[in-house]
Amino acid sequence: MTSNKTILIHPIISEKSVRDKEDSKYIFKVDLGANKNEIKKFVEDKFKVKVAKVNTIKVPAKNRKMGKYSGKTSHWKKAIITLTKGQKIKELDNI
Repeated sequence: MTSNKTILIHPIISEKSVRDKEDSKYIFKVDLGANKNEIKKFVEDKFKVKVAKVNTIKVPAKNRKMGKYSGKTSHWKKAIITLTKGQKIKELDNI
């Protein structure tokens, strides 16, 4: 079990995530060790909302080159959090 301070790392801001806010879906980068139940409980406690569903995706590392240098990006975990109808996270609506 991960500590509550490290479950949500930061929200993902993209065109698709902004469009999904209309459907009460929020996308976060989360800790690799966090499971769906921990993420759901943390979001409900922190933002005082009711979570309907949590989907998680492990994003694999990718090979990248910059000039003669090559390396890999780090792998990470993404969570798509769907709230019950009519609910919104007020702290993220201004972004």
